[in-house]
Amino acid sequence: MNVFKFGGASVKDAEGVRNLINVLKETGSDNKLIVVSAMGKTTNAFEVVLKEYLAGASVPQSLIEVKEYHFSILDDLFPGKQDPVYLQVENHFRELQNFLNHNKSTQYDYVYDQIVCFGELISTTIVSAYLNSQNFRANWLDAREFLKTDSTYRDAQVNWEKTQELIQKNLDASKLNITQGFIGSDPNNFTTTLGREGSDYTAAIFAYCLNAKSVTIWKDVPGVLNADPRFFQKTQLLHQISYEEAIELAFYGASVIHPKTLQPLQRKEIPLFVRSFLNPKQEGTAVSKGHRLIPEVPCFIVKKDQVLISLSSLDFSFIVEENISEIFRLFHQYQMKVDLIQNSAISFRVCVDNRFNQLEKLIQHLKARFKVSFKTGVSLYTIRHFDDAAIQDLEKDKKVLLKQLTQNTVQLVTEN
Repeated sequence: MNVFKFGGASVKDAEGVRNLINVLKETGSDNKLIVVSAMGKTTNAFEVVLKEYLAGASVPQSLIEVKEYHFSILDDLFPGKQDPVYLQVENHFRELQNFLNHNKSTQYDYVYDQIVCFGELISTTIVSAYLNSQNFRANWLDAREFLKTDSTYRDAQVNWEKTQELIQKNLDASKLNITQGFIGSDPNNFTTTLGREGSDYTAAIFAYCLNAKSVTIWKDVPGVLNADPRFFQKTQLLHQISYEEAIELAFYGASVIHPKTLQPLQRKEIPLFVRSFLNPKQEGTAVSKGHRLIPEVPCFIVKKDQVLISLSSLDFSFIVEENISEIFRLFHQYQMKVDLIQNSAISFRVCVDNRFNQLEKLIQHLKARFKVSFKTGVSLYTIRHFDDAAIQDLEKDKKVLLKQLTQNTVQLVTEN
């Protein structure tokens, strides 16, 4: 069994779906599980649907646009408009509209998961139907029937024992199976999601439970680069990365691999390949047991729109274990991801990701015990395996607010 994962960019239009066929022709389709994300920017579009819905729209205009987008892809793939997939996709939209009509919950994260999941359900329905139309005999699976989680909506934790039991008992690994990334279900069978970019994690979960031979993530880049080409001009392809190094890069925010993806793969030493769906003959990057990094060059990571928080005690007393424990309890309570820590005897500075928009509540709570200042909109740069030239180049024309060095890593918080 090999697990393939195709992201939204790879199936953003009809041409992308056809190209998925080309990848399978090049690599073979036997004993494969294909994990597919929502098409293009559909998850973002469903977030707009959620916003309009919560603002009172019974039939959000943005939902109409999402539907038109998917049906335009259907019309391109199935010109006769007679294929049963039209009704299947229509039924997904009816189910979503029915939820909007009858939902009574005001819990944002719960409502979010019940809406955005339809991106993956619809994309896999379309891709599965097209595979079957091209004689690939794809078997569509609802990931929510296999991947069980707790009820932490938008950031669900996997119930590994139950998930492994369901996958090993109910999934026929001899078939070409296709399922959704990103989504699962809780003990009450309500839909949950694994966090943004969680489709890679889904692929790793299935691979772990199936004892897969490998996982391949198909992207619009040639593999894992040493920097994001959107922010850095000169980039290099990394041919080999060890599990440990890849986990370090993911921890610091490298966007090619989801932070949770590598841990289950490492436990069973299942290699992960990152390859280009535009050039499926190219080898790409292998993440596996072995050399730390080939070639060993500085790796650059940037996280935009972060928050730098500075704390000190109100009476100039030391910031000690009791204070730090309380600070991290609040970070956990308000779902803040801490990306950098720097502390001294009387001060404590952190760079955090305010992904759940709870900064204002956190700051008010912190002010009860500490002197607080904060700056939003900062950028956090990380260089793994840095040298002096890499640091100097990164610092050029930037105002550095905080700088921290360890043996292999330097981190800079800047205003731009």
